[in-house]
Amino acid sequence: MRIADETLELLRRALGDHAAPRVRALHLPPAPWDGGKAGEFCAIELDDGSLGLSFVLLGDTLAELAAGTHGEALVGAEALAVAHLWSHGRGAKRTLGFAAVNALTRHLFDRASFVPPAASDSIGGLDPQPGEHIGMVGFFPPLAKAVTASGARLTVLELRPDLAGKRDDFHITLAAHELASCAKVLSTSTVLLNDTLGDVLSHCTAARTFAMIGPGASCLPDVLFHRGVTLLGGVWIEDADAFKQALAGGEPWSRHARKFALLRSHYPGIEALLAKADRSTTTR
Repeated sequence: MRIADETLELLRRALGDHAAPRVRALHLPPAPWDGGKAGEFCAIELDDGSLGLSFVLLGDTLAELAAGTHGEALVGAEALAVAHLWSHGRGAKRTLGFAAVNALTRHLFDRASFVPPAASDSIGGLDPQPGEHIGMVGFFPPLAKAVTASGARLTVLELRPDLAGKRDDFHITLAAHELASCAKVLSTSTVLLNDTLGDVLSHCTAARTFAMIGPGASCLPDVLFHRGVTLLGGVWIEDADAFKQALAGGEPWSRHARKFALLRSHYPGIEALLAKADRSTTTR
């Protein structure tokens, strides 16, 4: 079963007999994109205030969302039905589906009173060592610099042919098999949107650490952990109103959220969390 389908089935089971959340609103950054990080994500808001983010710069997604009526069509829709667009939709619809998955994850974590711990760094706790072979999925210059500054050898996997080639202190490749000898891998959550994670993981069997980071990496982690991801580093929104205002204005919203880092070894699983929450409710 595909990662998306397996995650959606787990979400359905986790929601159980509880009233299914509905979508309250779609929040978009200004269009066209101004080149800043603040304009790279949209957010779906549920009727309980839960927010979920998704990357909008794949293809014409942002332009399509800004020009269309997606927001109006989503209002009042069952969030789980929207989440299924992650698996069955394309383009902008797939982006909205993934945002709904992230929003439902926040809804479930809140129901279970589960708050992921804060991240200690920007590179998923990789702790690169001199001479160690590190893989990176998606080229982000600041993160690449953080890895190579340690003396580690870096191989970056990209989809863009114009980026491929040798750099001063690392290599960018289009071939996933070049990650096969990496001891640790750092990936962006975009692999969940373009459906490439399964292929990437199949080439990272030697990696003892596979960290996925970014605002979109705030989804239900159970299936990812089962497939080989060892750390999920997403965003935990702490001031929803201020976040929405900053997003709409194209202003930095990081001060209204914090990065978290959830280790596979420290995560009990969503079903265990919700079972504990349900037992607590019935004994009050």
